Amino acid sequence: MNKVEYTEINGYAVEDFNQYGLEVGKTQGICPLCSTDRKPENQKAKCASYDWQRGLGTCHNCNTSFQLHTFQRKGNVDKVYTRPEPVTKLDLGTKIENWFSARGISKKTLNDLRVTEGFEYMPQIEKEVNAIHFNYYIGNELINIKYRDGLKNFKLYKGAEKIFYNVDSLVGYDTAIIVEGEMDVCALYESGMKNAVSVPNGATLTNNNLDYLDNCIEYFEDKDIIILALDQDEPGQALQAELIRRLGAEVCWIADFDDCKDANEYLIKYGREELAARINKCKPVPMEHVVTFKDIEEELRDFVLNGFKPGYQIGIESFDKIFSTYTSQFITVTGIPSSGKSDFVDMMCVGYNKNYDWKIAYASPENHPTFLHAHKLMRKIWGDMPTSKDFDNEKWIEVSERLNDDFYFIDMDNYTLEAVLAKGAELVRRKGIKCLVIDPFNKVRSEDRQSDVNVYTMDYLSKIEVFAKKYDVLVIVVAHPTKMYKTPDGKIDEPTMYNIKGGGEWYDASYHGILVHRDYEAKTVKAKVLKVKFQNLGENNAEAHFNWDWRSGRFDPIKEIDMKMPWELDA
Repeated sequence: MNKVEYTEINGYAVEDFNQYGLEVGKTQGICPLCSTDRKPENQKAKCASYDWQRGLGTCHNCNTSFQLHTFQRKGNVDKVYTRPEPVTKLDLGTKIENWFSARGISKKTLNDLRVTEGFEYMPQIEKEVNAIHFNYYIGNELINIKYRDGLKNFKLYKGAEKIFYNVDSLVGYDTAIIVEGEMDVCALYESGMKNAVSVPNGATLTNNNLDYLDNCIEYFEDKDIIILALDQDEPGQALQAELIRRLGAEVCWIADFDDCKDANEYLIKYGREELAARINKCKPVPMEHVVTFKDIEEELRDFVLNGFKPGYQIGIESFDKIFSTYTSQFITVTGIPSSGKSDFVDMMCVGYNKNYDWKIAYASPENHPTFLHAHKLMRKIWGDMPTSKDFDNEKWIEVSERLNDDFYFIDMDNYTLEAVLAKGAELVRRKGIKCLVIDPFNKVRSEDRQSDVNVYTMDYLSKIEVFAKKYDVLVIVVAHPTKMYKTPDGKIDEPTMYNIKGGGEWYDASYHGILVHRDYEAKTVKAKVLKVKFQNLGENNAEAHFNWDWRSGRFDPIKEIDMKMPWELDA
């Protein structure tokens, strides 16, 4: 019988990162965890089975599972982070061991998860105390440390990369469990569920920038099931919604802890077996395209209590008064050539980024070369025209890091709508984008070419709408009018959405429409609301007027002047 060799496990080279020096392809052998502790005559007994395809071993003597290899991450990290000093002291003091024991966590679990202790300055109490160290590893490399004192104060190692706690455990498993704290990982490990990871910094209602998911996305790409076992409070549920959006509803399952806040509380109250059983009772995310009353009851209750939720705004008062939007929608922006459409869309995106930490992706065939587009965005964020004297100063570094982290440029030889939306879906999963810009639509053609322009347009916009809803993304489409018309006095007339090729379909399908129009005589620009689908989000035909600053590329609002008619003036 020929020996079967697996040189790769889920993209990790086994032969290069063999943890215990075991023969690759061998299906049975010793357990590296317990063999040395057995009687001499039993130390070479074949008490373990090896599954090299999954990268996992199982011991029939000590009833434990173990990974057959160490590994290196598949993705490349393009940022420079600080690294903590390697851990040298692994022993825990009796007081901390007893503290964990009171919470259902054994010494073996702490050792397996490489939990340590040591003195650390905690800024919340402004002093140095003996703290628990939850050490974040990839392979044998220490990436980050979460410090926790006895008063539930936390901090991460300054400048270190954010990753999931215990992320190594996911390699080889077809299921992953995501929880909200390191103690919950310990609780699940104690219950025999070793493939559990924790987010590094909990959950908040205001921050959906999951940089740790960006850094670890490859660990989830091969999973059949991802169980979300998060806290039952409002921030936990907000995190759950964002993870479903990023990871995909088709693989996500939901576990709850009944009358308990989290996994560790459930372990303390009900024990290991019941905790494992609770996780195994997880349910899939409700089916797409089928809605029951229970699915929407909370939204309905919220609407009854609070009415419409406010829309997202760009942070310029005059425009915010007349327009806002939700995600899962798309906006059509039109205007004659050189009217400032793309510039205005850039300003909108910078505003969404500043106000809500949104990440933005562009498919802009006309905004080439890309470095010039990046330069325009840099000026809007900076508020001025950077010069060579600004290279590598504090502000340059700040703005460039923001551009690198939050703005992505889709660069293709041949832009098609289908390819752009596929790349947009990837950017949702890997980077968490909330806005996709297509500029202009006629340079991003659909592969399904129809001779009937109305049929083609409706199919095009339907694909955009499906994408926006599925991934909860705002899509902004820039669309040129087909012709320019002049008014009787010779001025270029303002186009409407009906002036776009297939215009009737654009007006019907778009959630919102915005006109950007330049007055060359007055040297001003106006943004006019052509359509809002929901009246709580804007005012049809309302206008906001701006001066354009050539240095910053910003649109500065023109202050309204209270003009009085002659007959209103005091005599």
